[in-house]
Amino acid sequence: MDFKSIKELVKLIHETNLTEFKMEDGNFKLSIRTEKFAETKIAAAAQQQAQAQQAAPQVLPVQTVAAAPQQIVAAPPAQPAPPPPPAAEVPAAATDDSNYIYIKSPIVGTFYRSSSPDKPPFVKVDDSVDEKTVVCIVEAMKLFNEIEAEVKGKIVKVLVEDASPVEYDQALFLVDPNG
Repeated sequence: MDFKSIKELVKLIHETNLTEFKMEDGNFKLSIRTEKFAETKIAAAAQQQAQAQQAAPQVLPVQTVAAAPQQIVAAPPAQPAPPPPPAAEVPAAATDDSNYIYIKSPIVGTFYRSSSPDKPPFVKVDDSVDEKTVVCIVEAMKLFNEIEAEVKGKIVKVLVEDASPVEYDQALFLVDPNG
């Protein structure tokens, strides 16, 4: 299975209600779990806790005990805020992002700006890119995946620090399509 197929599969799983996906094809094995999987486990644990509390002798009024599990189940998980872009990579003229395009991570992994520590970065601010330009590498499960720009323009901002973890669909670069 090639990288583009895996990328499409991750998008499809992200858009559906699947919580877990496993696939085997010869020596190739793929396993994907979503945040929904963890939420389902938390909800089930909260329900079991509520049932255990109801079966035990009650000291508190029934209304208080019944309300607590509902609050636990209904509470959505907090989403972490993305880190701010590094100050050295932000040009003074780029304050309005509405005219720009984001290059996003197609997978979860570790972001690298160059192929090795002693090599220059694939792209820098003010570099021109096209659809096939490799802009970075995202390492996932010891596989180094080259990420292509998939857009034509000029790099305006690098939004992620080198060797930082990235999430699926996290913005990595800001591109001016008119540049």
